[in-house]
Order: sequence, then structure tokens, then C-alpha cells
Amino acid sequence: MKRTEQTLLEQMKISDVEILHRMQLLNLNNDELNLLSSHKILIEDNIDIIVDEFYEKQTEIDEISLLIGDADTLRRLRSAQRKYVMDLFSGNYDSEYVNNRLRIGMVHKRIGVEPKLYLSAIRTLKYVITKSLKRIITKSETLESTLDALDKLLYFDTTLVFDTYIDCLVGEIENAKNKTEVYAKSLEEKVAERTLQLEEQAQKDPLTNLYNQRAMQEFLRRDISISKRRQVKLSLVYFDVDKFKDINDTFGHIKGDEVLKNIGQAVLNNVRDTDIPCRYGGDEFCIILPECNSDEAMIICEKIIKEFGERYPDYSLSIGIAETGLDEYLNSEELIKKADKNMYSAKKESGFQIRV
Repeated sequence: MKRTEQTLLEQMKISDVEILHRMQLLNLNNDELNLLSSHKILIEDNIDIIVDEFYEKQTEIDEISLLIGDADTLRRLRSAQRKYVMDLFSGNYDSEYVNNRLRIGMVHKRIGVEPKLYLSAIRTLKYVITKSLKRIITKSETLESTLDALDKLLYFDTTLVFDTYIDCLVGEIENAKNKTEVYAKSLEEKVAERTLQLEEQAQKDPLTNLYNQRAMQEFLRRDISISKRRQVKLSLVYFDVDKFKDINDTFGHIKGDEVLKNIGQAVLNNVRDTDIPCRYGGDEFCIILPECNSDEAMIICEKIIKEFGERYPDYSLSIGIAETGLDEYLNSEELIKKADKNMYSAKKESGFQIRV
């Protein structure tokens, strides 16, 4: 259940039994409460004197004057204080009375009344009420008992007010803790995301968006090891652009970069999700094809050739394919050399060529 759907009594878990227990701790009994209520009419006749003197003393304190702020607020406070003083002598000290005391604590905390100011105000109120009681109660024994009962009831009220002070503070701490945890988690996620981005940037070739040579070496060693453990084949494709130097010399490096960029896109468009396309350096490219034999690698290469050829019919690629497994697994260097050798074999003939 939401806090806004609960009374302060429910939030603070204060039952009728707890109320009685608190009164017993202060030695506050029904006879004393009845004694206070017997003076209700006398207090009502003097309520204006009590409230006027109380606020006269309170507004002499600069901190309290600043908190009150204006005449309208003071008028509302005077009205609330009249009710509180009458409640002290009302004879009704049930759960509603307790709930109202808790609300006083909550309001004081929210408007920024510090505990020291509240305690100062209670002391002043006690002094003003005592002064009135001494004037209107003639029997010394009755006066002494009344003042003792009032003292206990004010202590009772103060414990309730401070309970809500503490509960509000605990709530603020819990809220701040939750905000901190959310912020920390968000920051952690952002750091992890940024770290991943930086790691990916360190692995990627900025022109083609393919993995660079360093990343390729790591992935190839890893995937050869995985293929050996799973007893599956792995193929490596190695290719470059025929007479790429002539493109740069004739049309400039901007044209050369455009060709390389479009090769990268053609590769990305035609490899599988599990494949690892790389720019090995310059105009040389490699594709790691896990769980793929040379025939299947040939199909992927033909798709790349088709897309590239449609865009650049005057240029061609020379492609070498090397396969490893199942009888023997080459290491990464051996596999690259084998694919590179097959690429140069394909380059001996003009046009798009693939050698396995």
C-alpha cells in the first residue's frame, strides 16, 4: 500500500496498545488526564491570553520570525495553536489525538523547523500555560497535580513529534540512497556502454567499419581453437583489389577510399552473423568463416563479387580461400599464408578470380 493511502498511525505502526504503553512509560494515567480535562472551560476562557503571549515571545526570536514570514501565516498558526492548547485539555487522548501530534511533527519537519526551535517553542508554551494555570487554580495541591500531568502530556506529545521527525529523516535518507543507487547503476551502465564502444572502436577500421588486423588476429586464433574443440571446419577468405595502385594514381586517394569503403559494405551485406569481416591492411581484406567449408565460402565470395561488380564493373577482386580441419588444424599464421598464396594464384588470371 502507498504511503499516501495510510494514516500516520499506520505508517508509524502505532496502535492503541502502543499509545497506552507510551503513557505508562511516562506514568501518565487516566486520573491525571481527567484532571487536565476538568480545566477545559478555564483554559478556554483564557485561550486568547495564552496564544497572544506565546506568539509575542516566539516572534522575538529572529529564526522563528523568518520561518513564520508574514501576517497571514501567523494568523493560521495562531488558529492551529488555539486548537492544540484546547486539545491538551480536551479529555480525548485517543488515536485521533496521537495522529494529530504526528502530523504536527511532519509539518514542522517539512517547513524546516529544527528540533531545537520546536523544543524552545514547547518550553515557551509550557511556561505560558503554567502561568495561566497558576492564576486560575487556587488550590496548591490541584495546581501541582495539574502541572505534573501537563508536563507528562507535553513529553508524550514531544515523543510523537520527534518520531515523525526521525521517520521523515529516515525517509529522506532512504530516498537519497535509492537515487544514489539508480544514479550509480545508470553511471555503471554508461561506463560499460562507453567502454564497449571504445573497445569496438579500437577493433574497427574507421573507413570500412570492418575489424582491423589486430582484432582479426585475436579472433582467428580464438575461432581456430573453438573449431578444433568442436571438430568443425573453418575457412579464411583473403582478397584484394586488382591494380588498386592504378586507381589511386589515376583518380586519387579519395576515389581509392570510396572503393575500399564500398568493398566493406559489400562484405557486410553478404556475410553471416557469425562471420568476422576484416580489413587486413591497404586494399587487402580477410573474412573469418567459422563452421564453414571452402564450398560454402565460395558461395559467400560470389555474392560479394556480384555486388561489387555491379557497382564497379571496371574493377576486379582476386580471392583466395583456405580451409582448415577436420584432419588437421592449421594455426593462424599458417592459415593466413595459405589463403594469401591462393589469392596470388588467382591474381595470375584477369577478372574476378577465386582460388581454393
